[in-house]
Amino acid sequence: MHAYRSHTCAALNKTNVGETVRLSGWVHRVRDHGGLLFIDLRDHFGVTQVMADPDSPVFAEIEKVRSEWCIRIDGEVKARDESLVNDKIPTGEVEVFIRDIEILGKSEELPLPVFGDQEYPEETRLKYRYLDLRREKLQRNMIMRSNVVSSMRKRMWDKGFNEFQTPIITASSPEGARDFLVPSRLHPGKFYALPQAPQQFKQLIMVSGYDKYFQIAPCFRDEDPRADRSPTDFYQLDMEMSFVTQQDVFDTIQPVIQGVFEEFGGGKKVDETWEQISYKDAALWYGSDKPDLRNPIKMQIVSEHFKDSGFAIFAKLLENEGTEIRAIPAPKGGSRKFCDRMNKFAQQEGLPGMGYIFWRDQGEGLEAAGPLAKNIGPERTEAIRQQLGLGLGDAAFFLGGKPKAFESVAGRARNVIGEELGLTDQNRFAFAWVVDFPIYEQDEETGKIDFEHNPFSMPQGGMEALEGNPLEVLGYQYDLACNGYELVSGAIRNHKPEIMFKAFEIAGYGKDEVEKRFGGMVNAFQYGAPPHGGCAAGIDRIVMLLADEANIREVIMFPMNQRAEDLMMGAPNLPMNEQMRELSLRVIEQD
Repeated sequence: MHAYRSHTCAALNKTNVGETVRLSGWVHRVRDHGGLLFIDLRDHFGVTQVMADPDSPVFAEIEKVRSEWCIRIDGEVKARDESLVNDKIPTGEVEVFIRDIEILGKSEELPLPVFGDQEYPEETRLKYRYLDLRREKLQRNMIMRSNVVSSMRKRMWDKGFNEFQTPIITASSPEGARDFLVPSRLHPGKFYALPQAPQQFKQLIMVSGYDKYFQIAPCFRDEDPRADRSPTDFYQLDMEMSFVTQQDVFDTIQPVIQGVFEEFGGGKKVDETWEQISYKDAALWYGSDKPDLRNPIKMQIVSEHFKDSGFAIFAKLLENEGTEIRAIPAPKGGSRKFCDRMNKFAQQEGLPGMGYIFWRDQGEGLEAAGPLAKNIGPERTEAIRQQLGLGLGDAAFFLGGKPKAFESVAGRARNVIGEELGLTDQNRFAFAWVVDFPIYEQDEETGKIDFEHNPFSMPQGGMEALEGNPLEVLGYQYDLACNGYELVSGAIRNHKPEIMFKAFEIAGYGKDEVEKRFGGMVNAFQYGAPPHGGCAAGIDRIVMLLADEANIREVIMFPMNQRAEDLMMGAPNLPMNEQMRELSLRVIEQD
């Protein structure tokens, strides 16, 4: 017999009754039934009930066993009495009578329980992550993650892509986030960087003549943490293709992402038609460039109904250039209690409040109610109702000013309204491509033009577009949104040096600076670069959605905490003096 096991803890059933077997695993829990000892023995695959009575030759040893001890047992498979069958586990029809036991590893008193799903402080969970990872939910999440990555690889190979690895140690190249720098021992005073993404390398692979590339790529960014983002490193499905249009990229990656969600989505509906929404429309309708389309609410501009109206706040606001009033329809939200709750939400978001109108029947037909309705009168409120397509029992909320100042709050309010009124379909994965991103933005105070989005995107219209108003230049850049999260980001690349230099010149970066920062790629483009484009899909975030988790740390094996600390391994830590001397570095104490 094998030294540790003849079967896993998920393998035994009635066909094994009478066999002598060997199992190894962890003591999930111990139950003492008056002289009968029952142990739920757990391994990676499942749970088997093992038991002993005083007739067992090792009963005295079994009495000493505690939770999470790692043990090996030999014993005889017995059928359970019909009344004691546990149909919730595959091994529920049998149990193993223990005849021999070996303690493989004792456990100290546990700092957090492995059995059950009790909530424990995140700091404790991360410090003892190896125990946390024994929990059933996390075991399930990590196996799902592994299977998702495997499925992605197979789907990309089936589409004719080749997997190539790009460097982990490279040159610093600002791409929107802070680099992690690595000091060089051989070149004192100089630093490598961990790549924020394989962006430049994958473009160089296209220049090198390889038609289709992908990689499950680690990316490193020194970012502030969020619930849906790791503060240090993450993994993405990175891909690039030559001789393609934007639509070609969409048609290639959609079956991969859609297939993964159908395979691992737990039966939830997966959209087959992926709408394409302009960045401008996404901001207007949803207040976000990663809209949640499970929520049917679309915001609208209603400025004309408030111009020269009796509601002085909005009327005066509209006298200023670049301002507008937007409405958030709220079907079935027509109660003063709900409206007051949403007004309080706006105040918690830092706004003075949120105007509202709701429609009710006081016995004399449809009536518009609320402070706004009284101020602007029945004709204007009726025009608003007609525009928004609302009726009895419905409401609308209003925000005004320069759109960039209130759009994000309006977007969050739309999400809250959808959730609270039961409008958001919780049993669906809803996808949309957000396209036509502006390449440039203007600082309101200084008037300076700078990049708003990816500077390496090909401008729509090429060089000709760059001769006009920079604020009207759109890029062949795109994001894929799903249920309010950005899952994929990509672009058709700017592969022509003359267009690239012009694009950077508009943002105030001279040719010398571009060559200094991105010399490797710019030089390569002078040797017959093909048109190319691609995208990257965030694996951690995809698995987070599939596992129905709200925090990305629930699907990462060994995550950092909110302060970018590894509490288990003690990182970051202080280097030894010898290491600092080798690197010609010293630490300057901060006041």
